[in-house]
Parts: sequence; structure tokens; C-alpha cells
Amino acid sequence: LLEDVARLGKSGDKVKVADGYGRNYLIPQKLGLLATKSAVKVYEHHQRMKNIRNSKSLRQAEHMATQLENTSITATVQVGEDNKLFGSVTSIDIHKLLTEQGVDLDRKKIQLEEPLKELGVFTIPIKLHSEVEAKLKVWVVKA
Repeated sequence: LLEDVARLGKSGDKVKVADGYGRNYLIPQKLGLLATKSAVKVYEHHQRMKNIRNSKSLRQAEHMATQLENTSITATVQVGEDNKLFGSVTSIDIHKLLTEQGVDLDRKKIQLEEPLKELGVFTIPIKLHSEVEAKLKVWVVKA
């Protein structure tokens, strides 16, 4: 199997299925392939390459996490009476501030549940990899 199939098996499993099910569904949908010797070797090679790429991206994410843990950004905002913010600090604002500091990061990785609407220090989680999450300190101060 190339992909997980409900009630049949997980990716990488060798399963025995009816000829029609394999020929008419699994193979055309790219969910599985015929387990010939050459196909198994090609699949194992692809899995090794996938593992190498995954470990490389994991190392890069861990390096980026240590860089972000040592970084703090300051968002200066306009405030009114009783230190009430005009607007809020969003993930777009945080992304711009990180870019100004030279940190190249995809905006969608910033896990900001709600925009920041008050002054203070906030810890924002950033999901860099499926196994790596960094914490970024954001200071929201008045201009």
C-alpha cells in the first residue's frame, strides 16, 4: 500500500486483496501497487529518501526553533484611554516584525488563536514541524 486505507492497512503494508479490488480501485487511485520484486525495491528506495528528507527538515526546524526561542519582538501600537489598543496585533504583524529582524518564516506557522488586543508580554507558539514547536515572545507596547 502506498497510502493508509481504512480497514485494509497502513502505508507500506503488504496485503492480499481480490484481483478486481486491486486492479480497479487501489492501483488507479494510487493507493497501492502490485508487489513485484522491482516495485518493492523502488518503494523501499522512495521510503529511504523520504526518511532522509524528513530528518533534514527536522534538523532545520530544530535549528530555527532555537533561533526563535532566543528572539523577542516588540510591537508598538497606538493606544487610547485606559491603555486600550486601536486595532490589534495579528499574525500578519508578527510576521512583518520577524521579517524585519531577518527571520524567514511562513506566516501560516504562527499559531495565534486570537489577535492580541492588550498591552503586555505574550508567548506565541510557532509550529515549525510536526514534531517541533517554538515559543516566541511578543512585547506589545504603546507608541
